[in-house]
Amino acid sequence: MTTRQAEIRKHVSESYTRAVTTPGASCCGGMQPAQKGVAVKSAGYGSELGDLPADAVENSFGCGNPLAFSEVSEGDTVIDLGSGAGIDLLIAARRTGPTGHVIGIDMTEAMIERANANIASAGVSDYVQVRKGLIEHLPVESGTVDWVISNCVINLSPEKDRVFAEIARVLKPGGRMLVSDIVVESLPEELRRNQALYNSCVAGAISEKEYLDGLRRAGMTDVQVRTRHVYDEVQLESLIESEIVEPAAAGAKSGGCCAPSCCGGSGDIDVAQMARRASGKVASISVYARKA
Repeated sequence: MTTRQAEIRKHVSESYTRAVTTPGASCCGGMQPAQKGVAVKSAGYGSELGDLPADAVENSFGCGNPLAFSEVSEGDTVIDLGSGAGIDLLIAARRTGPTGHVIGIDMTEAMIERANANIASAGVSDYVQVRKGLIEHLPVESGTVDWVISNCVINLSPEKDRVFAEIARVLKPGGRMLVSDIVVESLPEELRRNQALYNSCVAGAISEKEYLDGLRRAGMTDVQVRTRHVYDEVQLESLIESEIVEPAAAGAKSGGCCAPSCCGGSGDIDVAQMARRASGKVASISVYARKA
């Protein structure tokens, strides 16, 4: 792991830790924790959220519903890469039932604690668990998984080819993946260097072609985009602000959402300007692939 890769992981982990542990965290006075889950509002979740623990829903940081078009069924083993507070773990558990096995992978202690609490609250601890680890080095045995899901996480990895290889490694022959993620086209270089945009799943994303090619290089087949939604300026501004929920002091230090630039101060670039420059270049996609 290079120094830069380690720094990226550290910044991302710290950002999401603050997002789930800071009571009343807000960005420029307007973004409350219940507004964090952009995916919950606009990307395919419906009545299935009704009886989930409120904490799992409110602390969702995804960009889609990776289970919406999957065929996860009773008895399956499912891995969720970057499982966060557990929203997709709990939905997957409904499909696998107690004869299945649902495993979340996350690198952030605060998220793991939240997920474990939500799993216990939902009464599914016997067949749902969270393991601490990196999605580039999954703590999962090879060839043991029926489905890999993930919700807006792979874009955050500084080693995406390793993630794709790990997906292929853990899947059984014939096993499948369906992930929701962010891809970008021709994003200006100065925006790619912005840590706030990285944490909000934009600056670290690759193009759709690179994403699909990476899966094919890893040995996956039947690679296809099942859904695609290109973000406009208003949606991007909401995405950036809602995904980076940090107290002002922390943001000012890290370049996060509540840095002076975000609140109209003396920073290099504000959220509205970021969204304007990235408009039409950022898309949420649902990607399916199968291991031969």
